[in-house]
Amino acid sequence: MATTVNESKEQTPTLTRFEGISDDASFAELFEGIDSLTVAKVGDVALGTVIGVTGDVAIIDIGDKSEARVPLSEFRNEGELVEVNVGDTFDVCIEKRELEGGLRLSREKAIGIKVWENIAKIQEEDDTLQGIIESRVKGGLSVNIGVPAFLPYSQIDLRPVKDLDAMIGETFDFKVLKYNRKRNNVVVSRRAILEAEREKLRDAMRSSLTEGAILDGVITNITDYGVFIDLGGLDGLCHITDLSWGRVSHPSKLFQVGDETKVKILKFDKDSNKVSLGIKQLKEDPWATVAERYPVSEKTTGKVVSVTDYGVFAELEEGVEGLIHVSEMTWSKKAKHPSKIVTMGDQVEIVVLNVDVDAKRISLGMKQLQTNPWDLVSDNYPVGSIIEGKIKNITDFGVFIGIEEGIDGLIHVSDLSWTERIKHPTEKYSKGETIQAVVLKIDRENERFSLGIKQMEPDPWQAAIEKYPIGSIVNGKITNVTDFGVFVEVEDGVEGLVHVSEISEEKVNSPVGNYNVGDTLETRVINVSAKDRKIGLSIKALEVKEEAIIEEYQKSKAAPSTIGDLLNAKKEEMVTQKSSPAPEENKQETEPEA
Repeated sequence: MATTVNESKEQTPTLTRFEGISDDASFAELFEGIDSLTVAKVGDVALGTVIGVTGDVAIIDIGDKSEARVPLSEFRNEGELVEVNVGDTFDVCIEKRELEGGLRLSREKAIGIKVWENIAKIQEEDDTLQGIIESRVKGGLSVNIGVPAFLPYSQIDLRPVKDLDAMIGETFDFKVLKYNRKRNNVVVSRRAILEAEREKLRDAMRSSLTEGAILDGVITNITDYGVFIDLGGLDGLCHITDLSWGRVSHPSKLFQVGDETKVKILKFDKDSNKVSLGIKQLKEDPWATVAERYPVSEKTTGKVVSVTDYGVFAELEEGVEGLIHVSEMTWSKKAKHPSKIVTMGDQVEIVVLNVDVDAKRISLGMKQLQTNPWDLVSDNYPVGSIIEGKIKNITDFGVFIGIEEGIDGLIHVSDLSWTERIKHPTEKYSKGETIQAVVLKIDRENERFSLGIKQMEPDPWQAAIEKYPIGSIVNGKITNVTDFGVFVEVEDGVEGLVHVSEISEEKVNSPVGNYNVGDTLETRVINVSAKDRKIGLSIKALEVKEEAIIEEYQKSKAAPSTIGDLLNAKKEEMVTQKSSPAPEENKQETEPEA
């Protein structure tokens, strides 16, 4: 039996231990094999072969002196357990060499080491690797590239992504921005790949893009002033005014991010790479033929798309809107806000009033399709008829009564009473009160309706001419005393004036202090004017005989206009008679004889 090297330090090994070795080369090969059995070091990754599977472990041989056991739970591909069979080979990491001579191996650590080596290689070569987005984390997304990697928000896409949850579970290519193996930290980017691809497409488009071309694009961003559209490497802006021929309150009302649309190249600046796009330019301008399609007086319908203080805008078709001014919405003169008549989205029947193609304006009307109440007012309310209505408004100059929708009648303050002095209508009437009035006048052209309350009774001043003839004596109560005369109420609502000159034959400077309000005063009527609504009274005329004065007044061709004038004329006549010479015959009788 061959002697082992451990039997004696002095004893040298004999060739009997290496039977079958015929030359030096074979001997060296044998020692090579022996070295390979002991080459594995802690931390190295070695290729292991499955030589057996027992229970939940696999027995792995890596060519070392001893075998090792690895839990089957470590055998995974992309997170999924894989079936392990005898003869399969796997990379394993040597974690520890046991004191008893065995090895502790790890399949998971081997995978990690290989991944880190791959990460370093990919970053060095500026290459890409695939990864699966697994979840959202603070500041970005978590990506599985063999080890957990961090994808910041700014590196997800060329533009902010609104729905990040939709990306979870998706596989993408990434570039490695930086890594730290000791901290187990990797930062990746998808944007870097997209930017490189976009730059290639942009270079290709610069040479082929022409103004007027029609292309397909995808909306990538929406702002208040327009939408940005990706043309396939180059982004362009379609301003809000170029989205539609019609009214656009906000681009988001027409489009959403991700929508595909056709666009027309309006302008391309190669130096700045700015592209102006148009969508409405793909259709003909509807205003080009609007005059033929919407002639004046044409009846049509429109959709209310805007409500303002001065009226509403109605859309006749896409790109064609007209204004219905508030004055053209109803025949009513009462100011109403347009929102009280129509609301947004209403379909309204309208009439075309005017078309200005150059200014792109159409004037529309609603009330023209309704009967104008003023066309029927004369038939419904003839002059002289009595109407009843509620007081809608009271002003300094009169009272407005509601007749019917769109028609109000005015009772002027002068038509409230024959006799009362009304300073303001609120002294007698209140808003909402129901009253009756007589129709005095209807002005259809100016749309004015005049009413009166006093006309419902006879004018007492017309009767005053017969009731108080010139020369008659009346008694009344003093209602006011002024420097120029005394006012006397001869009956309810009818007053006369005793002018200061008619108080006495003697000159009176002022009656104030000589007469008191409420006292009864006897006077003579010297003038009556129903037109001027005045009665002239006199105290001094009480001394003159009524019959003689009236008779002479009636016979006189140039009769004075008032009894006072008549009295003055009589006095002048008496003075003249006294100063005139005696008749000729009397004169001769008195002359002495020759």
